Amino acid sequence: MLSTNIKKVTDKKEEISLESAQEIVGGYVERVRCPDGSILLVNEEGLLYGLPVNEEASAIAGQMIVGNVIHFAKGCGRSWG
Repeated sequence: MLSTNIKKVTDKKEEISLESAQEIVGGYVERVRCPDGSILLVNEEGLLYGLPVNEEASAIAGQMIVGNVIHFAKGCGRSWG
């Protein structure tokens, strides 16, 4: 079984560039707003690539999320907000 990762960002001062985000998620970046006010950055084409389900990210988002993600806590990642 393939594993997935979550990079958690809780420091409001921490910024992640587009290039870094693309490297972490493994492709084009899509923003997902979560019910708790946080933001996930996911691979836009993850389903097309058949990436594995990210159970932790799916629970946060309230929908199926695949692949590696970046999770900005509420109030963080304003440049992505």
